[in-house]
Amino acid sequence: MTTATCLPLVRDEAWLPVEETAHVGRARRTATALAERLGFGATRTAEVGLAVTEIGSNLHKHARQGVVVVRSVRGERDAAVEVVAIDRGPGIGDLALAWQDGQSTTGTLGVGLGAVARLATSCAMTSRLGMGTALAARFAPTTDWAPEWGEESAAGVTRPFNGEDVCGDAYAVCRRGDRLVLMMCDGSGHGPLAAAASDTAVRVFHDLPALPAEEVVKRLHAALRGTRGGAVAVADVDLVARTVRFCGLGNIGAAVVTGDRKQGMISVPGVAGHQARTIRAFDYALPDRAVVVLHSDGLTERWGPDHGSDLVVDPPVLIAATLLREAGVRKDDACVLVARPT
Repeated sequence: MTTATCLPLVRDEAWLPVEETAHVGRARRTATALAERLGFGATRTAEVGLAVTEIGSNLHKHARQGVVVVRSVRGERDAAVEVVAIDRGPGIGDLALAWQDGQSTTGTLGVGLGAVARLATSCAMTSRLGMGTALAARFAPTTDWAPEWGEESAAGVTRPFNGEDVCGDAYAVCRRGDRLVLMMCDGSGHGPLAAAASDTAVRVFHDLPALPAEEVVKRLHAALRGTRGGAVAVADVDLVARTVRFCGLGNIGAAVVTGDRKQGMISVPGVAGHQARTIRAFDYALPDRAVVVLHSDGLTERWGPDHGSDLVVDPPVLIAATLLREAGVRKDDACVLVARPT
């Protein structure tokens, strides 16, 4: 029997706008409080605070509509703090130069990028002139230690509805031998009851054995009875055959995306946990250098391959962040999951 390896549990703890000086301190305090909760030592917690101060200060100085997302990343034994910064600034023309110490011109994140990269366990950035910049920095408990899960082939970002503390959308990813299985649930409505439905879907998905995508959706439909229910989708990626078997119930958006083409994938009408007349899967080709994207209806469908990130080289978390920045215009919970099959 093939053993399933689930990606670490990532929780977006706080979405923090950075539009004035006081917001920088709030981002620092949120990140260091999370580090303390995860058991970081005093020195490492202070290093996280220094890096977040640099990130936030440069968003305030150089960007427009800057946001810092503070995230917890938990595996079976390990935990890390992750910070994702997203802006609609002028963008950076020379990323290699921006990483060098001493660079502080308008359009860069500023003089602190070199320090951020040195303090972080991993750090990456993407930028597009005229569109903005996204940066992701992950901090393990010590600077010379790598988390147990290594480099992920998939990553997601969630954003709660304005005024809510929790997001009603959730996702999960499992690796089963030569297959990468993605799941997303958009709990009906928003707030704690929507989050309870999507959390149930994540828990059940993690406990299921290897099953066809349509059977997984059937199991999720049954498990969500008694909850608010929601839209669910499963994408089963065959890494050898280079195909995607997709089954969606409700309005989860899904696509296979290359540098110049977006191939939408079909979901059928229904609400998991309440109504499902037909549950059906569809098969799609997975070209080389393609990514698989799932997103909730907190994003408009009107986005294309050129949405502000490099699909070939950028980490999935940065692709998800830039896609949320460009398409997450609806007043609703929002969730994006991006997988780069390798």
